[in-house]
Amino acid sequence: MKSSVQKGREGEVLAVKFLQEKGYTILETNWRFRHKEIDIIATCDSEIIFVEVKTRKNTDFGQPEEAVNHHKQKHLVDAAEAYMIEKNLDLDTRFDVITIINSSQIRHYQYAFYP
Repeated sequence: MKSSVQKGREGEVLAVKFLQEKGYTILETNWRFRHKEIDIIATCDSEIIFVEVKTRKNTDFGQPEEAVNHHKQKHLVDAAEAYMIEKNLDLDTRFDVITIINSSQIRHYQYAFYP
């Protein structure tokens, strides 16, 4: 049986392929700032997009997007700000969530939340 970390990494690989097929350019995966991590950082149409990927085997314990709560959003925003400063970027930003259920059902929530 795969660990949740393995499932999560597999989901991130699927999400990267999904975004690339949609024309996104992937800049980083698993970018870390202290104890915070951004799963995918991409660009598309002159925006920088910070993507959180949630992978689940099923929805027995709720929808995967429900795990991107206020606390998780704050971590993502903090890490995104650090990334923008480190890379000296001045682009419009967006926060998306991609959910994957059972390695087949992919949903992309653009503008999932605002900082």
